[in-house]
Amino acid sequence: MPIQINHRLSIPDDEIDFTFTRSGGPGGQKVNKTSTRATLLFDVEASPSLTDAERARLRQRLATRISKDGMLRVVSQQYRTQTANRRAALERFVELLQEALKPRRKRKPTRVPSAVREERLKAKRHRSLIKRERSRSCDTD
Repeated sequence: MPIQINHRLSIPDDEIDFTFTRSGGPGGQKVNKTSTRATLLFDVEASPSLTDAERARLRQRLATRISKDGMLRVVSQQYRTQTANRRAALERFVELLQEALKPRRKRKPTRVPSAVREERLKAKRHRSLIKRERSRSCDTD
């Protein structure tokens, strides 16, 4: 069953690989013999599901998570079972892709209101006057 990212993009299961290793942290004797940490691997560069524009956007916005060979890694070791960690890694993967592929809004430049500008200049003049008065009182000592 494909993984639905947004209304236009879905990624087939065969493009995603999972590896399981031993989890760190507390857990008693069981932690030393079970591999519950789930690592999701997705090849951004070789994925036929992505367009060139989507691939470029993912490379730019997820640069810290994508390796040099184009593999996106998502790790989950939050839970004590492989199944729960696998589900958590998949959810995080979907969130990451949705956020990275979401188009950014253009910033609309705004003007500083003249009243605010005038207030700032008034405060500067007042501060200057205080310092000038302080230096005059030092001269008379």
